[in-house]
Amino acid sequence: MISSFRRNFLSGAAALAAMAAMAPLRAQVPAKPKTRLVLLGTGGGPRVIANGRAKSANLIVANGVPYVVDCGEGVAHQLVRAGVALNTLRYVFITHHHSDHNLDYGNLIYDGWVAGLRAPVDTYGPPPIKAMTEAYWQLNRFDIETRVADEGRPDLRKLVTAHEFDAPDLIMQNADMKVTAARVRHPPIVHAYAYRFDAADRSIVISGDTTTSPELIALAKGADVLVHEAMHPGGLESIVKRVPNAATLRQSLLSHHTVTEDIGKVAAAAGVKTLVLTHFVPPDDDSITDDMWMEGVRKHYKGEIVVGRDLLEI
Repeated sequence: MISSFRRNFLSGAAALAAMAAMAPLRAQVPAKPKTRLVLLGTGGGPRVIANGRAKSANLIVANGVPYVVDCGEGVAHQLVRAGVALNTLRYVFITHHHSDHNLDYGNLIYDGWVAGLRAPVDTYGPPPIKAMTEAYWQLNRFDIETRVADEGRPDLRKLVTAHEFDAPDLIMQNADMKVTAARVRHPPIVHAYAYRFDAADRSIVISGDTTTSPELIALAKGADVLVHEAMHPGGLESIVKRVPNAATLRQSLLSHHTVTEDIGKVAAAAGVKTLVLTHFVPPDDDSITDDMWMEGVRKHYKGEIVVGRDLLEI
């Protein structure tokens, strides 16, 4: 006959064994997904390059909702490749109106519509984003009205609201995200902006195109991630050697892009946890290795550095 002591001991041991067996199963339960950041396109400049980087675009996903920042050519294709259904599009942000950042602005929204979009879409950007939106409707009026009548789709023009701003501000806030804009330095374009996205679990700053900007440093203070455009000094000299307007182009690029060493100063001054390099200038020079992109940055910034590539998730 088993004593009560031994019976209790065996019962306790069995319970401990069962708990131990369950431990690996508990460890396999995935943590709640964090706010996602995906680099959709990491190439700088409007020139189409065979097998080159995709044009400028970034994706943030919070609570399953996509926020697209910039709409370089091919952004819809990159969203699909990133596993995002185009008909889930809800928010679009444009940093400034250079073609490598806005050329597919209207096309992205249209592609969402023909993929089944029926919910409202809010877009944000500096002037003339409202005029651009209206011009897109005029350009595609025949197609839109034909598909509304023939296919029974909702009128795309009634789904989209373009929000235009011309000063730094809190420009959007909902239950999942707060978005703040700061004006950056991109002459001769006056209205060029960086965005800070504050979600419950992380803060992400997208620089847009800019030379060194104290306003960007202030916006990015203490951020978890700073996604910053990057220009390599040696690569710049290689570019200007190939073009007839070398002096003008060199001056232009230096006026509104940031060389790698200065990026390190910006990231250090802002105290960001992770620095992500993107919008590479030049976008097609394979002689510039990842270490070379980071070399100048590391002189001033000691945190984590990520050299971006298309569709990289951080």
